[in-house]
Amino acid sequence: MKRDVVVAALPGVDSKSVTKLPEKSSGPSRNMAWRLEKLEGQIQKLSELVRDHAEDMDRLVKIVAENSDIIRRQMLRKHHEKVRVRKHLREADASTER
Repeated sequence: MKRDVVVAALPGVDSKSVTKLPEKSSGPSRNMAWRLEKLEGQIQKLSELVRDHAEDMDRLVKIVAENSDIIRRQMLRKHHEKVRVRKHLREADASTER
């Protein structure tokens, strides 16, 4: 499993080192451990969401690139068609003037 970039970047917090405290722990340390576990879970969820968003953006960039390439080819085809028509008209005009 890949380690989360966000969790790995946090100073002093290692996702593998955080463990649940035994049931007989005192209140404040138990509360702190619970908060830390909850925060770690939220960070992991956020990392997953960021990763999913990045994958979605990559897909969108590919789609836009493909569409722009298709549009570019269509515009180029229309331009070549206009050039051929103009060339044909010039040749037709030149042959009638002779």
